[in-house]
Amino acid sequence: MILNSYFLCIFAYAMAKDKIMYVCSNCGQESAKWIGKCPACGQWNTFKEIRTAPAMLSKGMGSMNGNGISGKGRDAARVLRLKDVAAHDDPRIDMHDDELNRVLGGGLVPGSIVLLGGEPGIGKSTLSLQTMLHLQDKRVLYVSGEESAHQLKMRADRIPHQENENFMILCENSLEAIFEQVKEIQPDLLVVDSIQTISTEDVESSAGSIAQVRECASALLRFAKSSGVPVILIGHITKEGTLAGPKILEHIVDTVIQFEGDQHYMYRILRSIKNRFGSTSELGIYEMQQTGLRQVSNPSELLLTEDHDGLSGVAISSAIEGVRPFLVETQALVSSAAYGTPQRSATGFDQRRLNMLLAVLEKRVGFKLMQKDVFLNIAGGLRVTDMAMDLSVIAAVLSSNVDTPIESGWCMAGEVGLSGEVRPVARIEQRIAEAQKLGFQHIIIPKYNLSGLNRKKYDIELVPVRKVEEALRALFG
Repeated sequence: MILNSYFLCIFAYAMAKDKIMYVCSNCGQESAKWIGKCPACGQWNTFKEIRTAPAMLSKGMGSMNGNGISGKGRDAARVLRLKDVAAHDDPRIDMHDDELNRVLGGGLVPGSIVLLGGEPGIGKSTLSLQTMLHLQDKRVLYVSGEESAHQLKMRADRIPHQENENFMILCENSLEAIFEQVKEIQPDLLVVDSIQTISTEDVESSAGSIAQVRECASALLRFAKSSGVPVILIGHITKEGTLAGPKILEHIVDTVIQFEGDQHYMYRILRSIKNRFGSTSELGIYEMQQTGLRQVSNPSELLLTEDHDGLSGVAISSAIEGVRPFLVETQALVSSAAYGTPQRSATGFDQRRLNMLLAVLEKRVGFKLMQKDVFLNIAGGLRVTDMAMDLSVIAAVLSSNVDTPIESGWCMAGEVGLSGEVRPVARIEQRIAEAQKLGFQHIIIPKYNLSGLNRKKYDIELVPVRKVEEALRALFG
């Protein structure tokens, strides 16, 4: 009986040595065989074959413990009452970057793991490098799997900074070699650029594969939680705009921030997609320069062009992203359709919402746009999701359609409903104050936002409207 059990163990080990699994590249769902459609996320042809080693299996089972640390070599976790757990706020690490601190929720939390994603060439490495160079009081280890030490030195020379004795670089792709250097140096902060270039010997696949990215990220997570050293991972994104690698990578990390923007424009937007220690509605704005990234403290002045007087199809909206209000320029062009099917194109704005607003403009206001091409652009290369942009989109489209410019000094904020009503928007006082600060004389707001609003403390004229027709009548007479 014992002999049979021994042979069964040997057989199981031999099977595990050459085990093949299939993992969904979209959500991380595992399967023993290939499946055309993922049962978890419903995507087609996303299962990829990976070869699993025994060490990977044991490590993966160890990582199932409550705190994310391998069960090997430590005591078993015990059950605690919630009231017995001591609650304390760890002091956050000041990154010496107001925009980055805002997006992180006030600074970097010790022991956290942050994923920074963005398109190639958008400035991810520049942002992380210039931020780490300004951390004079922290021992930083910057691991680069893509660039050599000479390339990093040339990039750092372009960034104005003081000499930092605590900033160290390591050009390495092996996870085991990285941990050896971490053990020797004992850094206060670890940066890995990028996670897709790091590989571990426990997985028999090339760097960047689903298994490699998952195992390397899990190992770095265990290191961050057990040592209290924060880890910043830089990740690539796919052509669809999503973070490359398995979806489980976004579930592992504490914070996911995305660096985005059009490479043809100078502005870059830092957004928080997931944040366990702060709000996900915060926004950071940078300006790309030859000397690095410059923080934009007042984006309204940079996003508004000064020479749009007398030009049709331009409307100014008072938008809010996170806690920051700013005025953004909405540009529209309406022309006769050259082909049978009219075109609808939007840059920086949701195209489905544009189609809905055009339908409202045609059905409720009476302007026929069925045979017209409509092109919409948010100036500065920004992508704005605030619903208060609706009113400026309709105003810009109508201004271009009738070729009549909107007078200077007018801005607006309001959400448009399907019945043509102007719905109230949040934080109207901040929107009004931002418009007044930049010298606007009139602002169109929803009538419902007037309740509880002290109109006497504003020098700007408030024009309340209930329907889209009233707003257009105030703008065009």
